[in-house]
Amino acid sequence: MNAPPSFESFLLFEGEKKIVVEQDTKVPNAAIFTVNKEDHTLGNMIRCFSNTFVKAVSINHNDLRLFKPCISLRLLLKDPNVLFAGYKQPHPLEHKFILRIQSTPSYSPQDALMNAITDLISELSLLEERFRDAVREKREGLE
Repeated sequence: MNAPPSFESFLLFEGEKKIVVEQDTKVPNAAIFTVNKEDHTLGNMIRCFSNTFVKAVSINHNDLRLFKPCISLRLLLKDPNVLFAGYKQPHPLEHKFILRIQSTPSYSPQDALMNAITDLISELSLLEERFRDAVREKREGLE
């Protein structure tokens, strides 16, 4: 079979950087971030993750809560200083995605990405905390 070894999807080769940043010469105040050894999972979370991600929905009144993503707001695009944010995966067999961010002149694309990642980490921490609480409540209800 012609499939590449599975470790190539997540291990960085010697000298390979996780993120390569280049200025976009076609658009003012824009940057292109190539993120290696990642795919749609991270790319879509950065682009689509909303600050209203965690909504607890109860089933049968006091049953285990499920958490549903709400992608009505875009993490990068909710930032008023971000004019454009999009990503693409060049090819399904390439383990990288390309993120393009354009921001206002007073705000760098790098700052926008760092703020989006910080918000994403906070959201995921909150999701984990609420999930653990729901599991604990469910276990206590079964005892």
